[in-house]
Formats: sequence, C-alpha cells, structure tokens
Amino acid sequence: SGSDWVVRHGPQHDFFVNLGSRVKERHVLPGFFHDTLGERDRAKALDLIRPFIEGQFASPAEAIDLKQADIAGYTRDEADRLASPLDLLSPRGLYWAMSRAFIRIGSWFSRGMKIGVGTGFDSGSTLDHVYENEARGLGPIGRMVDRTFLDAIGWRGIRQRKLNLEELIGSALATLKAAGRPGHIIDIAAGHGRYVLDAVGKSAEQPASVRLQDYSDINVELGRKLIADRQLPAGVSFRRADAFDDAGLAALNPAPDLAIVSGLYELFSDNALIARSLGGLAQAMQPGSLLIYTNQPWHPQLEMIARSLTSHRGGQAWVMRRRTQAEMDQLVEAAGFEKLDQRIDQWGIFTVSLARRV
Repeated sequence: SGSDWVVRHGPQHDFFVNLGSRVKERHVLPGFFHDTLGERDRAKALDLIRPFIEGQFASPAEAIDLKQADIAGYTRDEADRLASPLDLLSPRGLYWAMSRAFIRIGSWFSRGMKIGVGTGFDSGSTLDHVYENEARGLGPIGRMVDRTFLDAIGWRGIRQRKLNLEELIGSALATLKAAGRPGHIIDIAAGHGRYVLDAVGKSAEQPASVRLQDYSDINVELGRKLIADRQLPAGVSFRRADAFDDAGLAALNPAPDLAIVSGLYELFSDNALIARSLGGLAQAMQPGSLLIYTNQPWHPQLEMIARSLTSHRGGQAWVMRRRTQAEMDQLVEAAGFEKLDQRIDQWGIFTVSLARRV
C-alpha cells in the first residue's frame, strides 16, 4: 500500500529484497492504505495476486540443491562477515572488546563462564553444566552471575533441545522394538553423554547396548565417570573416537539400530566433512535403522557468540555458519536416509530430526 501510514515502508522493501526466491514480484499501489485487501479498489491488488499464484501452482516446484551452501550462499557470506576482524578502535570493535573483557571477569565468579573460557563455550563440559542448570560460582555474586549465564536464550534452547532429544530417542526405541530390532545405540559425539543416558533412563523401552564416543579425552573421562556414578550395566560404554572417521564409523559392530548426532555438525561449516560422517554411519546401518540429528537454522546471538566467545578448537573464536533445515536435510538424504519427524524449540533455534536408513 503506497499510502500506508501504520507501518514503515523501508523494512517491507528490505524484506522483499532479501527474499531468497528467484521468482518474486513487488507492486506498490498508490492511494492504498494499511488494509490492502480491504480497500474499495482491492480488485487492482487481486488482479496482480491471482496470476502470480496461479502461475506458481501451474509450474512444478523447483528443487534447489543446497549441499554446496558452505561454498557459496548467504549463510557462507554471513559466516565470513562474522569471521572478519573489526578495527579495535571502531565503535563495534570497542563494544565487542568490552564484551570479551566482561566475560573474562565473569569467569572469576561464574562456574559456567570459567568452564567456557577454559574448555571452549561449545565444549562438552560447558554443555554438561548447561544441562545440569544449577548455578554455581564464587559466593552469592558468583551464583547470580552464573544464573544469568545459564538463562541466556541459547542455553535455554539447548535445554529444550535435550528434552526434544529425549522424546525422539524414546519414540525411536519404541519403533525399533515394534520392528523386532535389538536397539543398539551409538552417539558419535556425546560430550559427557548426559542427554543420552537421561533419555535412555526415561524410556519405556530399553536398548540392547549404548555406545558413547567423543574425540575429547576430558569428555571420555567424565563420561565414563558419569556411567560409573550411575552404576550402569556393562552394555553402556564410552570410548574415544573421531566422529568424522568414516572408515571407523562404517566398521561399527554391532551395527547401530539408532545413531545419534547431537550438537556436532553445527560446529563445522564444511559440508564435505558432514557428508563423510553421515556416509560412514550409513555404511554401518542396516535398512530400517534410525538416525537422530540436530541442526541450528537460526540463532539470535550469532554475532555475540562469534565476537565474544571462544571455541574448543584452541581458543579460536566460535564462529558458526548456520545451515538452513533444507540444507541439513539434503545432506542426510544424500547419505541414504529418509526424514520422518522433527522437533523445534519455541524460539526456533535448534531442531531435532528423526530419519530412517533406506
């Protein structure tokens, strides 16, 4: 509407320009007020809308291959911008330098911040603290700072992701039991393994075995301690292994009936790396086996994470390239899986999906 005084025009035009579709039209109708389709002359608008909609339904849907989005695409451009250093004396450079300094100071008091600074904010140790959701720190101030840290929107999303994982793991075990499968579980990058062990503990159907693995010696050690503390049976084990070793994954024995990949692929931009990991799992898994995988299509604090937080990779900046859900699903499909179900948190940050080996 050309004479709409209720909303600002600029954001609407920006929205149109940023639409990813190659098929799009924009029409500005002079003299139209806010209720475009409620105007007296709305037939003018409908005459523009009708042929566009009919044309879309008359044409077959265009399949867009997103498996190269790590090489070229808007999420790659976004990640490149976030990885580009800022002039320290610029307003934004000073702002994020102060943010990093506050986090360092906070780590003197907050247990969660201390773990993050020491092991990386994307580490299994940090996530385990987030899962426990118990504020710890130096005195009342430390606990208050840690509670603020734990209540960040990203960590709340992580805890909801854990609940969604528990739901789909329980559902997958029930499906496998109904199909007469033993239910051998493998998690290829389990961190400390808390979310898997909690999910199995809550499930009505129990698996034949639970194999957890991780690349970090610290995670393996603490994961084994968690298993021992819970006095779990010998069928629950933890070993050190590389989640991107396709040959090692392909040789898994017994073949997993349920494979879990949670919070791993989001940390690596390279789709060839993801395809290698999924390919190794696909080789190990029999038709009808199930895969649970996570994704992060959006995050409201993406720049704060990139500019202020460090990762588990030698203290490097934690820069994440987002994957659209379609991109992640295409990688899974290309490896030989068929998507069955999905959960997402109320903020739209983390998805948990279930797929079947075909």
